[in-house]
Amino acid sequence: MSLSRRTAHTITLAGLLVLVTACSQASRMSTPGSTGTASTPLPGDTPTRAVGQASTPLPTSAPTADVSITEPTRQATPTAQTGKVVDTPSPESGTSVLPTSTSSPSPTRPPTPPPPAFPPSIALEPVLSGLEAPTYLTYAPGDPAGSSRLFIVEKAGRIRVAENGVMEAVPFLNITDRVGSGGSEQGLLSAAFPPEFADSRVFYVNYTDQRGDTVIARFALLEGNPRQADPGSEQKILQIEQPAANHNGGQLQFGPDGYLYIGTGDGGQAGDPWGNAQNLGVLLGKMLRIDVSGTEAYTVPEGNPFLGRPDARPEIWATGLRNPWRFAFDRVTGDLYIADVGQNIFEEIDLQPASSLGGENYGWDVMEGRHCFEPPAGCDPSGRVPPVAEYDHSQGCSVTGGYAYRGIRYPQLDGVYFFGDFCSGKIWGLAQGASGEWEMALLLDTQTNISSFGEDAEGEIYVAGYGDGTIYQLVALP
Repeated sequence: MSLSRRTAHTITLAGLLVLVTACSQASRMSTPGSTGTASTPLPGDTPTRAVGQASTPLPTSAPTADVSITEPTRQATPTAQTGKVVDTPSPESGTSVLPTSTSSPSPTRPPTPPPPAFPPSIALEPVLSGLEAPTYLTYAPGDPAGSSRLFIVEKAGRIRVAENGVMEAVPFLNITDRVGSGGSEQGLLSAAFPPEFADSRVFYVNYTDQRGDTVIARFALLEGNPRQADPGSEQKILQIEQPAANHNGGQLQFGPDGYLYIGTGDGGQAGDPWGNAQNLGVLLGKMLRIDVSGTEAYTVPEGNPFLGRPDARPEIWATGLRNPWRFAFDRVTGDLYIADVGQNIFEEIDLQPASSLGGENYGWDVMEGRHCFEPPAGCDPSGRVPPVAEYDHSQGCSVTGGYAYRGIRYPQLDGVYFFGDFCSGKIWGLAQGASGEWEMALLLDTQTNISSFGEDAEGEIYVAGYGDGTIYQLVALP
């Protein structure tokens, strides 16, 4: 990847985001996104379930989403920036007024043709077991065609590697000595490998430290051993002070532009008491975009929408998020799906089209989904991008975002975005019709606490079972 280097920023931040909200269906498991109480979910507390069985699609079980996408007008961006950025967010920080978005009925690209038949029939097939509270799984760019290597993140602070269905005995990375995982939304939360990983031999992780603060760190492979990471090579590129134990976010993804995207929560507790999500002066409740291609900690891309504004942090790419525990890019279209965990009633899926210039405001805490939250009635939705899909808490309590299927084994799934719920174990599909409307359907009802979805090198989709320590592959049924 050849990316221009920008002026490095030394940063100390305040708050990121994370997983889920409380749900009676979670089977005694404390779920991220509820309150600031720190409690550790115990693997095995979730009920067992039959996997790999046929499931009758329920196309009418979930509401059809028919929502226009709005794209904000980007501010003029300076070509250079000077001075250090110092993060000093606090409950006393003032709330900035965000720029009003300009409505557009649809993304500039033509809608992706829907799959041949929607909704499809799917099942989960167990492929790995014996893991301890898996929080994420991914692959390394540059792996040879047909590689089945998966990197699986465990909450306590380990990354495990499995290949051809066999788990390697020695962890790829073990940083349990510095990870604070006592809270239900704390721990080692994700890992991301840059497009040039085969050459750079470095990767990135998101974890909470023993103080409960968020750390984005770079690690390198051991010299002479490409199958092991060096725990002593850590370079902390971003640290964010967390005001509460929940809503730590945790997701890292490299976008099609080669930049690193970071989802941050609003700082925790309930109802965004510090007003972080709508405050451009702090990094909490946001989607961030930074350039980590150089040897510096990071630089800010010149195209970031708030760069140069004295009232805004230049790392911010989008705002108005509560706890985007999982987000992902469609590897074909470049569209960004953001699953934002709700408060009391609604879970939502937001979509940022690949044509976006950034700066979207997804509404929290003025809105929860498409509905007023603060105030509970009569709120002003102008300038806020509504979700393309939502569901209420009769269906679950904490959305876990997934991926748009782009694998080769199941062409009938092509383009369907799959996501689930941590509490209920339900899995939905979401697809856009030829005229741009979105259709959402319940596809599978499991009893697994779905902590994450993941992709392998070929675009096949997997599901992480948090309580049962099992990785499942999502498969299509005839």
